[in-house]
Amino acid sequence: QVQLVESGGGLVQPGGSLRLSCAASRITFSLYAMGWYRQAPGKQRELVATITSSGITNYANSVKGRFTISRDNAKNTVYLQMNTLKPEDTAVYYCNAEIALTNYWGQGTQVTVSS
Repeated sequence: QVQLVESGGGLVQPGGSLRLSCAASRITFSLYAMGWYRQAPGKQRELVATITSSGITNYANSVKGRFTISRDNAKNTVYLQMNTLKPEDTAVYYCNAEIALTNYWGQGTQVTVSS
């Protein structure tokens, strides 16, 4: 069973930065695209960013220029560097891997942006 474990969330002031990590296990990590999604209270889960196996990235318009997704295949880890955070970035952030038409999710990590 694929395992995805997120870490790095927390409370940060507006304008601050956080780096999320997602460690994957039980998959050949380098073969698969990975993604970060988020879900705010009362809202649907939404795409934040994705990265293909070859490193091509894609971002939601709301985070372009502020967030950076990257991966380290040697560590089976995908990262989300979040800069210039805004209160509307507050959400639970989830790591995602789609393997053989099945979506796998981590348990999520809470990010709260507040003064």
